[in-house]
Amino acid sequence: MIRFLDIQKINAQYAAELKEATARVIDSGWYLLGNEVKTFEASLSSYVGVKYAIGVANGLDALRLILRAYLEIGVLQEGDEVIVPANTYIASILAITENRLKPVFVEPDINTYNLDISLIEKHITSRTKAIMVVHLYGRVCWNEELENISKTYNLKIIEDNAQAIGAEYGFGLENGDHFKVKKTGSLGDAAGFSFYPGKNLGALGDAGAITTNDENLAITVRALANYGSKQKYINEYQGINSRMDEIQAAILNVKLRYLDTENQRRCEIAQYYCGNIKNKNIVLPLITNSHSMFTDNVWHLFVIRCSERDHLQKYLTDNSIQTIIHYPIPPHKQRAYKSWNNLSFPKTELIHHEVLSLPISPVMDMFSIETLIAMLNNFQ
Repeated sequence: MIRFLDIQKINAQYAAELKEATARVIDSGWYLLGNEVKTFEASLSSYVGVKYAIGVANGLDALRLILRAYLEIGVLQEGDEVIVPANTYIASILAITENRLKPVFVEPDINTYNLDISLIEKHITSRTKAIMVVHLYGRVCWNEELENISKTYNLKIIEDNAQAIGAEYGFGLENGDHFKVKKTGSLGDAAGFSFYPGKNLGALGDAGAITTNDENLAITVRALANYGSKQKYINEYQGINSRMDEIQAAILNVKLRYLDTENQRRCEIAQYYCGNIKNKNIVLPLITNSHSMFTDNVWHLFVIRCSERDHLQKYLTDNSIQTIIHYPIPPHKQRAYKSWNNLSFPKTELIHHEVLSLPISPVMDMFSIETLIAMLNNFQ
């Protein structure tokens, strides 16, 4: 059996360190809002390249809290519009609607599956106040046009960075003297992270974080996530309880040290797949970065397309290869948003009908990789 993602094997690499870290927390007698979380927040902010990182309970809460904080400090008002890719996981949309904001769907680029930035401007109205970009599957969604749009229309850019921690965007490629690299999570005004166990940086349970350079936003988010309180028993906001616990922070402190190495292995596997899968019925993901100076895709998922997707998935399952569909139903077709079910986004719907995620992880061995490639090349 070739498993889609062997989380147990990934964590086994660091078992001794993880056990030591959790034992340290148990022995400390301090399980919330302690030194482990402070250490992880400092490490994450340094790694991403921002001033502030706030640990929260999960990735959805991270996005919810960013938007809620903008409402509290007056940047947003209920009913304002947030541009968001139609092709995304539903969490991106839930964060918007829960805050009584209006998502405005924009179709993806069929080659990258990310938001098609060239289509944004025509969707902007007087109520548009923010753009939520999603670095889907681990690929950076960013360019100078996006930055210019945000400046021209005074729009906040919120990154849904649940799948792309460690990915980078290179500025000034045409002029080496001014070339610089920034990581996802530092590109926009604020970013939400997920550390769900299956992510490139995964906890042993739910956890998430917010990064920003905005001090006011950071202070407000931290209070909102702690019952709306900056000082114990004094509540400035009608907040929620969304805190990263000490054990998850201790685990993430260990695993963050190995993230770049694991992401590099994912990149190597992805490039090998793209160089060796030869089947005219399969559309491979685009490898956009020919520069060794930065990594614009950390390959959280390796997603192919096939018009006979269900047939292909059954064929692989019958040959003991696990695959997953990310995602079978787009947000606007979900029952949760039934008032949108009549909307039509052809590119988004095509993607959701054809995509299939193949196994990719830093612990995959060459036998599994070669076996999968052979199976795909023999598929008819």
